[in-house]
Amino acid sequence: MVSDGLEKLLSRAEKAMRRAYAPYSGFRVGAALWTADGRVFVGCNVENASYGLTNCAERVALQGAVAAGCRRLTAMAIVASGEEAPMPCGACRQVLAEFCGPDFEVLVASSGALGAARSFRLGTLLPHAFKFAEGSPIAAVTPSAGVRKRGRGSNR
Repeated sequence: MVSDGLEKLLSRAEKAMRRAYAPYSGFRVGAALWTADGRVFVGCNVENASYGLTNCAERVALQGAVAAGCRRLTAMAIVASGEEAPMPCGACRQVLAEFCGPDFEVLVASSGALGAARSFRLGTLLPHAFKFAEGSPIAAVTPSAGVRKRGRGSNR
């Protein structure tokens, strides 16, 4: 059973799904992302004739939240047209892992069957998310500031 708050999140995702631009596949997807401060950001898939340039609903919602300054995220609902509940693609799972921990909740449902939504934890969907190893030169870049950490007096 889905809580009232998550039921509303699924409803917002379904509403976003109706706005999807999917002239090539006909597969409409909507996502709703709940932030720690209670805001909800929605996204829908936006296809392109060059399929590689298509934007998934999950990333559209996440990018909107980040652009608004939200990085503390609580849960995401994903709703799609069709009979099967949509699972986020690998790219979306990895992008979510950039901002969310393994306990982040992901709900999936097909449109018209929101009551049958399934819930997953991000760590289950992507058990070995890519992360830079501690101590690597790249790991020294802080995600929030985008600058290298430097020791006192360092010019490097």
